Amino acid sequence: MDNYPALIVVTPLLAALLAGLAAWIEDRLSYPIALMGLALSTFFAFKVLMQVIGSGTIHYRMAGWAPPMGIEYTIDLLNALVLLLVSGIAFLNLIASYPSVNQETNDRAASFYTIYLLFVTGLLGVTATGDLFNLYVLIEITSLTSYAMVALGDRDRGPIASLNYVFIGVIGASFYLLGVGYLYLKTGSLNMADVAHILSGIQGSSTVLVGFILCMLGIWIKMALFPMHVWLPNAYTYSPVAFSRVVAPLMTKVMVYVMIRLMVTVFGLDYIFNTLHLADAAVWLATIAILAGGVMALAQKNLKKMLTYIIVCEIGYMVGGAWMGNQLGMTGAILHIVNDALMTFALFLAVGNMVYKLKTIDLPDLKGLFGKMPWTMAGFVLAALSIIGVPPTCGFFSKWYLLLGALEAGAYHFAAALIISSLICAILFFKVFEICFFESLAGGHETAHGVVEIEEAPVSMLIVSGLVSLSIIVVGLYSGTIVNSIILPFLK
Repeated sequence: MDNYPALIVVTPLLAALLAGLAAWIEDRLSYPIALMGLALSTFFAFKVLMQVIGSGTIHYRMAGWAPPMGIEYTIDLLNALVLLLVSGIAFLNLIASYPSVNQETNDRAASFYTIYLLFVTGLLGVTATGDLFNLYVLIEITSLTSYAMVALGDRDRGPIASLNYVFIGVIGASFYLLGVGYLYLKTGSLNMADVAHILSGIQGSSTVLVGFILCMLGIWIKMALFPMHVWLPNAYTYSPVAFSRVVAPLMTKVMVYVMIRLMVTVFGLDYIFNTLHLADAAVWLATIAILAGGVMALAQKNLKKMLTYIIVCEIGYMVGGAWMGNQLGMTGAILHIVNDALMTFALFLAVGNMVYKLKTIDLPDLKGLFGKMPWTMAGFVLAALSIIGVPPTCGFFSKWYLLLGALEAGAYHFAAALIISSLICAILFFKVFEICFFESLAGGHETAHGVVEIEEAPVSMLIVSGLVSLSIIVVGLYSGTIVNSIILPFLK
């Protein structure tokens, strides 16, 4: 159990190696190896979360080297929760993806599983590490695997979307690495706790200010905060659905976690809000991101691309909450990391079911889908209501904290943007409901009695989609427990 923090990350890494080697013997061996690796990682993440809740923060020294010279994994309440979220979603998505991977990747399933595991390894490492340079390395592992995955998607648009992602991703990584370089020049250390201790005595330094701004810009590009979002819509739309179902709920949320980690653990909230006074500008930027994402979503004719612009809105929610400068806002931002990951995952699971049966998800092609795929649409409706913020779904509770934080901080523009974006999401999703329910299905799909034939996705896809959709309500009902037992103790 002492090695569980490392095993969370190492297990999928070893599974990626074995899955790649197994493909030389028999392609079908890659899937069970990948599934077992993520199952073990999820188990280790759950045990670590329970240990942190019961005993406090875990400090794990890689290869026994003591920090600040050695790399340390520091697992507290926040990243223990995110580790379970990442590994759990990746594991469930792999179960749901089995029927469709060969279809989507043109019989390159073994390559898909290997890259998928490396992507998850990068996300888990980003979440667990307590070292600034190791964080950069793991972000790049995540990014490189993302580029490859996007290129595996749509034959025409996937490679172009991947190349665009590469160009912007390199810029974001360069900003972050340059910022770390400035911090290293001033502190001589890369360990987050050590850097934080040194920075507390030199907060007036212009070098530290430049390092902070560069790190934030790099992370904002990686999370696709408007107007630095231009890589995201095409990358997520034209990647294989089996990958977009995991990258859409996790990539941006983990980058939001990194932003919060740098703010709370490395630079300190006192430096950010009392010394720099940058909070108002960041909240305004988040407000613009929320409204811009909603407006761009209204113009889309493809369901998957519409959802990618809703993700741009959600990023604005979390950035605005984190920069609100009060406990309510930060609580809402952290809670929304969990809630938005589940909501987005549920939506993309439903979209994956649609693609599996329809091969297209342009809005005009979704006519009569409530009759043809009733269980898929039930999960989609539940996730959509949560995105809108209808109680008792989990989306309502994180939005409630964000709204209270905005009112307490006097950020009425941010509060208005929250309400307006919820109305825009209602318009978007009810337009989809109207097409899927009220408009008639194209000919050839009805029985002799005029009843639409049910043509659902495979059972494994439906079960995972149903479980995740139900978890939206369960997490909503237990939001108070998550806040009181994990988020508030972390912020204290």
